[in-house]
Amino acid sequence: MTVIKDTGERRPLPPFTDEHEELRESVRRFVSKEMAPHIEEWEEAREFPRELFNRCGELGFLGLKYPTEYGGQGGDYVHDAVWVEELSRSGASGGVAAGIGAHAEIATPPIWKFGTEEQKQRWLVPGIRGELIGALGITEPGAGSDVASLRTTARRVDGGYVVNGGKTFITNGVRADFLVCAVKTTEEGGHHGISFLVLEREMPGYEVTNKLEKMGWHSSDTGELAFTDVEVPAENLLGEENEGFKLIMANFQWERLTMALGAVGGMQRVFEATLTYAKEREAFGRPIGRFQAIRHKFAEMSVKIEAAKQMVYATAWRFANGEYPVREITQAKLYASRVIEEVADDCIQIHGGYGYMKEYEVERAYRDARLNRIGAGTDEIMLEVIGRSYGL
Repeated sequence: MTVIKDTGERRPLPPFTDEHEELRESVRRFVSKEMAPHIEEWEEAREFPRELFNRCGELGFLGLKYPTEYGGQGGDYVHDAVWVEELSRSGASGGVAAGIGAHAEIATPPIWKFGTEEQKQRWLVPGIRGELIGALGITEPGAGSDVASLRTTARRVDGGYVVNGGKTFITNGVRADFLVCAVKTTEEGGHHGISFLVLEREMPGYEVTNKLEKMGWHSSDTGELAFTDVEVPAENLLGEENEGFKLIMANFQWERLTMALGAVGGMQRVFEATLTYAKEREAFGRPIGRFQAIRHKFAEMSVKIEAAKQMVYATAWRFANGEYPVREITQAKLYASRVIEEVADDCIQIHGGYGYMKEYEVERAYRDARLNRIGAGTDEIMLEVIGRSYGL
């Protein structure tokens, strides 16, 4: 009888191929060498340097899914999925991943999908190079998950619009050069009265009123914005007037998938760091990982991580192949967001008192993980979307 042993070698899981694994290695080297050594410095400074956008653009990472005619790499969403996951897995903090992701995965896709050729040349091309930084402006003090309740208005005037209102919790909001901004273009607003305008930082009346302090994601800037009679030219209308809700929904699915992919990368990172710790830290004369209670924690975490990975990867494959599996994307985002929090909590417990100290990466990982259950739609909204998908 032939005995086949597990050699520990693994082939790439679908939808990834050897080509994607080569990209993964490139991202890993870049993050490990040029980001990870500076993370704590950036966390303390409450921002990472603007030059990091330029560097990511120079290496082609901001344009992986975009066509070559706009300076992109001509890849697809699977290439982008590698980038998003590996940012978190290789040591970028939640804040760094969020700042870069808000630009490349949230602000520029609507311009690519719905923008005119002139708009793509103005914002997408320099955005792919990292020369301009973008942000998405949807959330307001009174309208987060309920996007139909937006109050920021855009009044039609000769040659364009006059915008009044404000946004909050905007990632990159403090230093964004342009804001893809949701506004009401009818009196009643709602699903059929929302449009998108691209606002630019230098426009009179556009003001950053507050740089917000957060539990986690310290190295990303999160801004509160106010608009007072901001004059926006008609050529800054993105897509069709009053059809902005479709744009929001189109963007949400990829945003939620990127949250899930980042969570998968993050949970693998904190698991591996804790595994190393458990093999080195000794108590009662042996490594703590040799105790059954600790060993079983790792076993439980590994099952959760593998389940989350399989769910997210399968959904990403379907999305990249032109499907629009809203229920499955929502399920993946919900599950991965819960699992990373559970895994980070277990990892702190394994570290004991050291896990509560800023010196160890798990402390930051735990704080960063909490946002996943809020951003891009709260757990409660995810459950509502899933429940309604069954006709309930």
